[in-house]
Amino acid sequence: MAPQHEVVIIGGGNAGVSLAARLKRYGVKDIALIEPKKHHLYQPLFSHIAGGRAQVKEAVRSQESVTPKGVAWIKDRAVNVDAGANSVTLASGSTASYGHLVVCPGLQYDWDAVPGLSEAVQSPYGSSHYEFELAPKLWTLLSTMKSGTVIFTMPSGPVKCGGASQKPMYLACDYWREQGVLENIRVVMVQPYPTVFGIPEVDRELDRKIAEYGIELRTNSELVAVNPAGRTATIRNNADHTSEDLPYDVLNAVPPQSAPDWLKTTDLPAVGDQYGFVEVDTQTLRHPRYPNVWSLGDAAGTTNSKAGGALRKQTKVLAKNLVSARKGEPLSQKYNGYSVCPFTVSRSTVVFAEFDPQYRPMPTIPKVPTWKENRLSWWVDRDMFPQVYWHLILKGRA
Repeated sequence: MAPQHEVVIIGGGNAGVSLAARLKRYGVKDIALIEPKKHHLYQPLFSHIAGGRAQVKEAVRSQESVTPKGVAWIKDRAVNVDAGANSVTLASGSTASYGHLVVCPGLQYDWDAVPGLSEAVQSPYGSSHYEFELAPKLWTLLSTMKSGTVIFTMPSGPVKCGGASQKPMYLACDYWREQGVLENIRVVMVQPYPTVFGIPEVDRELDRKIAEYGIELRTNSELVAVNPAGRTATIRNNADHTSEDLPYDVLNAVPPQSAPDWLKTTDLPAVGDQYGFVEVDTQTLRHPRYPNVWSLGDAAGTTNSKAGGALRKQTKVLAKNLVSARKGEPLSQKYNGYSVCPFTVSRSTVVFAEFDPQYRPMPTIPKVPTWKENRLSWWVDRDMFPQVYWHLILKGRA
């Protein structure tokens, strides 16, 4: 007999753990969390690790230590959801049935979408700070450079915290400037969109730093192939459809991303969603076809930029709405599309972007231009946020 739980949550990352903790606080007693990994990671620090400004140990805890007390941890991997039968199939072959289901497994990295990319980041000259295991390798590569060409790339399509693709680049440039070697290093940033980020106020600040460091910004461009043996990256200009093979000494690539393959094959994504995200009402975060299914975070089909700051807002909305739904009450909470991205533009300053789904500024403190380069924002991003994450967010209190 499959275990029956009041609420089953797929995914034990930021979304799953913080939501489980909040639901416990709101009086939901029987919660199961499906998560196969033994370690829990704080991804915003990966950029700092890759830029030599954080230690690996700061970004990891055991999954057991962050799972809220009283929540059943199912140490298995979800491979299917039968929403009609209120059942989740696990990799072990067993199933978990639910009263309500929350789907938040995060994104998968589609390394094979770019020929040669998987081999390139595992080679001695490539890396990706989006992978925890590769972030310290990137700092080793960057910190030992004295001359040569470094390419940083970002893919088109949905990515978690898109601005994070740029963060190690600025940290490295500031370090090279301190070491007196910046002028000997060619830095190329490949950006698939028309501007460096998409918010005019933020773009102006980032463009100023790009000019300050002498970075070559390739807009409307993306990485379409890599030759790891020859150390060349093929960059396509999407505006004029031309391609160029750029030689590199170091390549740092952010992989294309989508919902996990197993999720794409379920009935939960919207028809025609090529990325496989869970269909939701973007305000209530409830599935429009299955009233007892919910989603938040990177795998949810919301319109916001995918980031931890967006997730923090979503968690409160979903938890309160799920509790209301269980009582048969109307869903009063609405997610407003808020997202945030802190850009570490030097080794002690940050440009803090807060915005809505249309990339319009949405500052937490009205009329305060947080997008200006600032030392206080550095302290918030580097020192305060990790503590808030481990001690408040994961406990459902922030």
